[in-house]
Amino acid sequence: MREFIKIMKALPDSNRIKMIKLLQRRVLCLCEIQEAMGLAQSTASKHLKILEEAGLFTYSRDGLWVNYRLADGDRSPYVANLLGNLRHWLEEDPEVKALIARSPGIRREIICGG
Repeated sequence: MREFIKIMKALPDSNRIKMIKLLQRRVLCLCEIQEAMGLAQSTASKHLKILEEAGLFTYSRDGLWVNYRLADGDRSPYVANLLGNLRHWLEEDPEVKALIARSPGIRREIICGG
């Protein structure tokens, strides 16, 4: 039950839901998430850490970049179910639609150089 509660406690924040919706489309670095959502680095990092601790995100390093992606759900049936359902939920929400529409033009190479 602890795992389930941890996952559910990670969700009741609109910024975290928006991060999940962004990462459904592609792998992103912190600067891309910040740019897309208009968040300070510390705020975005805090949300990412909560989602990662709940098992909803994973990350990997690629040189100087830290790439965030949705977890595949293979470690938790709760994560697998939740992320599977979220693929269909909120697609028509105006905030989510605007965020998704903005996201293709946001590239780390432009934001951070390199």
